[in-house]
Amino acid sequence: MDYSGKTALVVGLARSGAAAAKELKRLGARVIVNDIKNEDCFQDLVKELGEGADISFRLGEKPDGLVEPADLIVISPSVPIDSPFISYARSMGKEVISEVELAFRLCPAPVAAITGTNGKTTTTALTGEIFNLSGKKTHVVGNIGIPFIGCVSQMQPEDMVVAEISSFQLEAADTFRPKVSAILNITEDHLNRHKTMDNYIDMKARIFENAADDDKVILNADDPLTADLAGRTKADVLFFSRKKLLERGAWVENGQVMVSMDGNACPVCPIDSILIPGPHNLENALAACLIAASFGVDPSVMAKSLTTFPGVEHRIERVAVINGVTYFNDSKGTNPDASIKAIEAMKGPTVLIAGGMDKKSDFSGYVEAFGDTVIHLVVLGETAEIIARTAQDKGFTEIHRTKTLQEAVETASRLAPPGGNVLLSPACASWDMFKDYEERGRIFKEAVKGLRR
Repeated sequence: MDYSGKTALVVGLARSGAAAAKELKRLGARVIVNDIKNEDCFQDLVKELGEGADISFRLGEKPDGLVEPADLIVISPSVPIDSPFISYARSMGKEVISEVELAFRLCPAPVAAITGTNGKTTTTALTGEIFNLSGKKTHVVGNIGIPFIGCVSQMQPEDMVVAEISSFQLEAADTFRPKVSAILNITEDHLNRHKTMDNYIDMKARIFENAADDDKVILNADDPLTADLAGRTKADVLFFSRKKLLERGAWVENGQVMVSMDGNACPVCPIDSILIPGPHNLENALAACLIAASFGVDPSVMAKSLTTFPGVEHRIERVAVINGVTYFNDSKGTNPDASIKAIEAMKGPTVLIAGGMDKKSDFSGYVEAFGDTVIHLVVLGETAEIIARTAQDKGFTEIHRTKTLQEAVETASRLAPPGGNVLLSPACASWDMFKDYEERGRIFKEAVKGLRR
């Protein structure tokens, strides 16, 4: 599509919406930018984009009255696909797409796309590191925090794109067709948005909806919900597993990471040499290796990446050791399954800080994972009482209620024994108290550093 002279309505002015507006303006479109938040929230961006004939801001209002003049509507991930204005736009024959879909249409380079309930960011960052070490100019984009659309103008056909993709971004991705698609796992999450698990699974499967027989789909053989998706695609399906031996794919054998695309297995490195901790990160490493192998990357490059990659900020991030207590920032643990993995990675008695925005999650399995590891639970946020009640129902009584994250850190520091841990792994989204999980993680780290003083 030639966007020059077209009128594009961009709804949602967070990172991806702002990047989409900039790119559409660069391509010669007339851009209408809309957000329900008022102009006070976007003063710097309004100045940067500059209001004029080619861009106008309609802030502090709903988008319903802006649909008719638009030739194209681009929605941010925060905008649900069942919003009334979208139904109205489609009834008028207008195209509604996500920022990821817009970026894909403009992207000249091959795309490896990664989704799943947990592990997306770590796997995306690690895969990007592998491709960079292989000598490819690599763009690591998407839900990882760098809008895909913001990078397309710098991409060349010989580059590589590694994209973290969320279920929200897939809701309006119609022609999106990565060369390699990976689904790491599927567990209960975002049911406040997708309503049912079936809807959520269907949305994840959209990542390979357009895949053909010359594309590859990578799935977790150890996760039944994910493995069962193999029958939904015409693409070449490859599995990874940390529990089973495979003929093709990526697996663990005799303590080694193994990769095979054609039946000839190649060792990558010992699993004990992988720097990022925990069994879940072994799965992430297997997926990253299999994605890289799908593009012909040598196992020696994978090995170097796996043994040097330190992980990502806010995901079981070691912050400090104070008075013999180790503090871990797992603010990216935004659902129970992610936080269970963080608990399983702890060595020694742990004080857990939990709670946040209510996504209608069930916390039973989360509490059951405490075992002998979690000795105290510090709760805050919208779900504080829900988690506390679940813990009490399971017989866990060492519960402490706090109002702020600062108070939670101070409380946890008094409860944690020398040689133990304090783990922030909320099992919930952050939006009840913070802009995003990154802000929550930064405030946690500042509070921990404040303990030294």
